[in-house]
Amino acid sequence: MRRRLLAAILGTVALAVVLAGTGTYLLVRRQAVRAADTSLRAEVDSLAGLVTATGEAPSRVAQAKIVQGMRLEGISVLVRGPAGVVRGALPDGVDEADVPVAELEPGEARSGRSHGLNWASSTVEGTRGSVVTVVITRDAAPPRPPVGWFLLGGAIALVVSAAIAAWLSDSLTRPLRQAQAATVQIAGGDLTTRLPEPAPTDHEEVAELTRSINSMAAALAASRGLERQFLLSVSHDLRTPLTSIRGYADAIADGTAPEPTDAARIIGSEAERLARLVGDLLDLARLDAHAFRFEVRSVPVAEVVTETAEGFRPAAERAGVSLSIIEPSDPTDAMVDPDRLAQALANLLENALKHASGTVRVEAGGVAEGIAIWVGDDGPGIGPDDLPHVFERLYVTSRQPRRGVGGSGLGLAIVHELVSGMGGRAWVESPTGPGGGARFGIVVPKDEARSPSYS
Repeated sequence: MRRRLLAAILGTVALAVVLAGTGTYLLVRRQAVRAADTSLRAEVDSLAGLVTATGEAPSRVAQAKIVQGMRLEGISVLVRGPAGVVRGALPDGVDEADVPVAELEPGEARSGRSHGLNWASSTVEGTRGSVVTVVITRDAAPPRPPVGWFLLGGAIALVVSAAIAAWLSDSLTRPLRQAQAATVQIAGGDLTTRLPEPAPTDHEEVAELTRSINSMAAALAASRGLERQFLLSVSHDLRTPLTSIRGYADAIADGTAPEPTDAARIIGSEAERLARLVGDLLDLARLDAHAFRFEVRSVPVAEVVTETAEGFRPAAERAGVSLSIIEPSDPTDAMVDPDRLAQALANLLENALKHASGTVRVEAGGVAEGIAIWVGDDGPGIGPDDLPHVFERLYVTSRQPRRGVGGSGLGLAIVHELVSGMGGRAWVESPTGPGGGARFGIVVPKDEARSPSYS
């Protein structure tokens, strides 16, 4: 790019020099031709005036002497007598078509260019009814162009423009070269690479590119940190049930398990936990690859909420948690995929049951954006540092569940992706009361034809 920019600037300067030189030469040449024509007209008028002055003499002798003297100087003088006979000859290069001596009248003046010569004529009245025409010529060769000076000036202009172009191209491309080097370092894994931050008032393209690269590097660094946190969490979540399964399996095989039935039940529970974790990982992978298909249609959200929440009632009773389902009074038809909506709601309910102290509340209703679903719990709540990140992938909050085990940070991320894929959004509020609590919400597009308007 630097070479192309330098070549473009030099080419533009060279073209400008050539055009300026050519234009200057043409203007000088035209002016020289005009000056020669004006000079010839003035000169021929002066010469013709000499002949006219002789007309005051009573004799033709004076006129003849003037005419003879002019001819000796190489000046063409043509005298037309009263009978129309013309004495004298036109100069070389001037034709009768240019100066029709037989037709010219006293006081008539002509000029022109013929056969590479500038010529001018002036006709005056001579003695005793004669008509005298004076014709002079001059070489009309254009002025010799100052080629040497032109080449010298052009060379100086090109040298100066080359220096300016080199400085300008370096100034313009330096930020791009720095950006290229930075992206190569980032691509190589050095996520600490940053470009010099431009001034806040600088909104040019290069400044915006610099900010974008710095933002990209920061986002990649944050993503790498989340990925490491995720790997640690997932490895822990995988290792814990695998260790339990292996321990109880060895105990059963060795005959040292006090209650083989209980050991088998624990193995089954841990295997189910592993299957759920692997399923979450597969769901996220499919969402990343846009391989998740959404069968969107008009669905009564209240029915989906009730069916899904009732499925968690046995788990809530075993955990000693009161599950409250508030059914809406108005229609809540929405344009969603019912299976994906139920999956998102199930993840929210599972999260709420892990952290609730004694109550989980589920409700649905219409809002201005569409149809909303809320899942709240009376647990310890979410800290202000964790609150902005709960829906981020691979993020694990610092709060500990009251029952069960900590999640891998996938459930809420799946909720966010599923709801976004159906054209909705998810959010969270915490605390919701004096003792803490958290309230998760999702909103999905309503069926305009079957749901009332909400404000």
